Amino acid sequence: MRKITLLLLIISVWGSAAWAGTVQDQNKAVAQRVFDEIFNQGKYDVANEIYAPDFVNHGFSINIGLKEDQAAARGWREAIPDIKVTVKMMMAEGDLVTVLWTAEGTNTGQGNGLPATGKKVKGRGITIWRIVNGKIREEWSEFDQLRLMQQLGLIPAETKPN
Repeated sequence: MRKITLLLLIISVWGSAAWAGTVQDQNKAVAQRVFDEIFNQGKYDVANEIYAPDFVNHGFSINIGLKEDQAAARGWREAIPDIKVTVKMMMAEGDLVTVLWTAEGTNTGQGNGLPATGKKVKGRGITIWRIVNGKIREEWSEFDQLRLMQQLGLIPAETKPN
């Protein structure tokens, strides 16, 4: 009887794990939700489901917590209300997920210090998240803010010498 019970337990656990996918697949699904639900749909309340309470976004010169990170997300959507962020490539290894993404929209609002210019913008960035137990704990992101400012006409575009 013990052998049968143990066998059923093993089959049950293996079947559940196989159905749920790998940890990397689960982490990629969490990362996708950030783009789909927070950026594209403006569902900021899901941040509490997706991010760990002690989340840290490691910026170039300063680190910020979840409150500041989500304020920035809201700011982008306020500045570019029709923002559409598209995942171009996603890779996962261990507890890290790396996403190459593009964003585009029209700057018709004000947010994150940007005035409303009415101009269309398009950019690309890369984000690395550390996801533990289904929650984003850390972030490292980069995108070309200079190109964004140039597209908005807030900084002169680079000119080539004659």
